[in-house]
Amino acid sequence: MSEFDITSLIKERAGENYDLHEQHVNRTLVKVLRTIGFDKVYARAKGSYLYDAEGNDYLDFLSGYGVYNIGRNHPLVAKAIKDVLDQDLSNMVQMDCALLSGLLAEKVVEITPEHLDAVFFCNSGAEAVEGALKFARGATGRKRILSLAGGYHGLTLGALSFTNNGNFQEGFGPLLPGAEKVGYGDLNELEDKLRQGDVAAFIAEPVQGKGVYWPEEDYFPQAQELCRKYGALFIMDEVQTGFGRTGKMWALEHWNLEPDILTMAKAISGGYVPAAAFVTRREIHQKVFNRLDRCVVHSTTFGRNNLAMTAGLATIHVLQQENLVANAAWAGKVIEEKLIELKARHELIQDIRVKGCMVAVEFGEPRSMKMKLAWKGIHAVDKGLFPQMIVTPLMTKHRVLTHVAGHNLDIIKALPPLIIGEPEINRFINGLDDVLQDCTRLPGPMWDFGRNLVQTAIKQRKSKKLAPA
Repeated sequence: MSEFDITSLIKERAGENYDLHEQHVNRTLVKVLRTIGFDKVYARAKGSYLYDAEGNDYLDFLSGYGVYNIGRNHPLVAKAIKDVLDQDLSNMVQMDCALLSGLLAEKVVEITPEHLDAVFFCNSGAEAVEGALKFARGATGRKRILSLAGGYHGLTLGALSFTNNGNFQEGFGPLLPGAEKVGYGDLNELEDKLRQGDVAAFIAEPVQGKGVYWPEEDYFPQAQELCRKYGALFIMDEVQTGFGRTGKMWALEHWNLEPDILTMAKAISGGYVPAAAFVTRREIHQKVFNRLDRCVVHSTTFGRNNLAMTAGLATIHVLQQENLVANAAWAGKVIEEKLIELKARHELIQDIRVKGCMVAVEFGEPRSMKMKLAWKGIHAVDKGLFPQMIVTPLMTKHRVLTHVAGHNLDIIKALPPLIIGEPEINRFINGLDDVLQDCTRLPGPMWDFGRNLVQTAIKQRKSKKLAPA
C-alpha cells in the first residue's frame, strides 16, 4: 500500500485547479472567473499577498470576503494549530465540556459588550445567524423577525429569508414565514411593525456588506430603544464587520450599542479553520436550554472542535498584541483621504464610503457626452457590468484583488487585511487611479473589455431564452 503524501499530490496536480472544478464542482463559477480574467493559480500566500507559481505577487484587498483580518498564514496561528495537534488531545467527545472551547468562550465574553456572557460556537456566519434567529424565537415565544432592506445574512434557507436580495432568493421560495423587511433607516416603519407585539427580533448589519452602507448616526441607538420598548430582541450581525474590520473591535462600538445577540464568524480563526459563534445574554441562553432534557436542543457537531478553538484563541491574541484594530482605523483614514483626492480628479467617482478596512467606491454617470454615451450603452445591456470593468484591470494590470460590491451596484469594494501599511494603500490607490484614467480613453482597452462583457451577457440571455422550459 502506497503512502499518502499531500505535498507530492499538490505538486503533481498543480495547475489543474480550474479543470477539476469545471468537471466536479461549480463550472459556472469557472466560466465567470475565466471571462473576467480572475482564473489565476495561486501557489502560496503570506500576509497581504497571494503569489502565483512564477512568483508574481497579488495584493489581496478581498481577504477571502473578510476572513483574513490578520493576514494570510499568520505564523503564530499556524504554530498554535501544530502544537495542539501534537498533543493528541481528545476532541469532540460531545458528552463532555472541553477546555479549549471554554477558554475561547471566556475570551469572546472578554472582548464583547459586558452584558453578553453566554456563547454558542458553530461553523459559519450563516449558521451563527440561524442560531441567533432560533434563540430569539425560543426566548420570546414570538414568530416574526425583521431585517433591513439591502441586508445580507447568509444563504442557508433561514438566513436567506432575511437576505433582502432578489438575485440570491430567486428560485428558492417559499422562504421562512414571519420574515419581514424594513426600509433602510426608516424608524417609523420599524416602530409600526414592532408595535404589533409579535416580533421576536430585529436583525441588522451595523455596516451593510453589500455596498458598505451605514445609516444616520441616530438610527441604530433609536432602533435599539424601540426593540426594548416593544419586547423584541436586537441582533447585530457582525459576521463581516467584527474583529476590527471597521476600526473598532466591533462595528457596534461606533454607536455604543448593546445588542441582545451578537453574531461573529469569518475572521475569528485567522482563516485556518471554519469557525463562528454568537454571544448573548445568559437570560436568553437559559430560556432555550431551559430543562435538563433540552440541554442539547440546539447543537452542532463540529462547533467546538479543538482546531477552531485554538485558532480563535491565537487570532484574538494576534489582533490584540499587534494592535491591528488601531491599524485598521489608521488605514481607513489614509485610504479615505486618498480616495477623496481621486474623486476630485475623476468624474466617474460619485461617492466613497470607508469605515476602517471596509471600503466602497461608487461610480455614477459621467458628465462628458462621449463618456456618458458609453456609460449608458453598458448599463442598457446589464446594470452590473461597469464595476467589473474596474475590478478586472485592477487585477490583470496591477495585480490588486478587489470585487464588485453587489448585484446591479456600480460599486467596487475592498476588504484589505488589517495589517496593511502605506505600500499596500498606495498600490491600491495608484492602480485605481490608472484604471480610471484608462476609462477616459475612448476607444480604448477598458471599453473593448466592456464590449466583450456586453457580448457575453447578450449570449447568456439568448441561451436562457432558447433553453427548454
